[in-house]
Amino acid sequence: MIIDGKKISAEIKEELKEKTAQLKRQGITVGLAVVRVGEDPASKVYVRNKEKACEYVGIQTKTIVLPEETTEEELLKLVEELNHDDAINGILVQLPLPKQINESTILLAIDPKKDVDGFHPVSVGKMVIGEKTFLPCTPAGIIEMLKRSGIEIAGRECVVIGRSNIVGKPMALLLLRENGTVTITHSKTRNLKETAKRADILISAIGKAKFITAEYVKEGAVVIDVGMNRDQEGKLCGDVDYESVSKIASAITPVPGGVGPMTVTMLLVNCIRSVEENS
Repeated sequence: MIIDGKKISAEIKEELKEKTAQLKRQGITVGLAVVRVGEDPASKVYVRNKEKACEYVGIQTKTIVLPEETTEEELLKLVEELNHDDAINGILVQLPLPKQINESTILLAIDPKKDVDGFHPVSVGKMVIGEKTFLPCTPAGIIEMLKRSGIEIAGRECVVIGRSNIVGKPMALLLLRENGTVTITHSKTRNLKETAKRADILISAIGKAKFITAEYVKEGAVVIDVGMNRDQEGKLCGDVDYESVSKIASAITPVPGGVGPMTVTMLLVNCIRSVEENS
């Protein structure tokens, strides 16, 4: 089975469209502020995708583009203004930021009630102890994909490759919350192949093109590919060697069209949740 992230994400967007229409009937609009500093080409693409998705479901976006030489103080001042702006329900500061700005200082300044990226330490802490909070978009999107594809997590052996704060660690916590048995692996893991091969559900967020070959995958495993890389021909590809792994996996996500669309969609889910829980 190919897990079609585009299709699942389109279904969720239709549900969200209905929710924003309902809120509008109650006189409530959903507003997202997107802040981009500098002219990073990838950031421009990501911001444009987020704007388009918001427009489609009926979320109003306010995009603020600041010059590359913006100081940390100037960005903090803007975040503070957005924290107090009642028309804004979610604040998203597009990463990476220029080197003169400390990312964690900025993320910490965002009001946790508007932290639709799920990166604030308060959101992370609540996630760890299992309280209701904004969840990081990529891991939350993966859980949603698995559920909507009818894939059971409870009691299954889950292996996460990668330990970043954005994907690896929260992914492990969310699988645990769904009663999966979780192993986190990374670049220093010994016998990575053997560990990966135990997985009923294998999630790779390692950032190396086609690194996961059939040797890493158990027959019949579910394989989720979070990677966004370029192969030698410059074509977009994931961490997983799709060609060899798709022959033995029971379900697999393609790149592109797998996890990517879900990440943006879960941001929309968080924006609407922000209104529902804080209004």
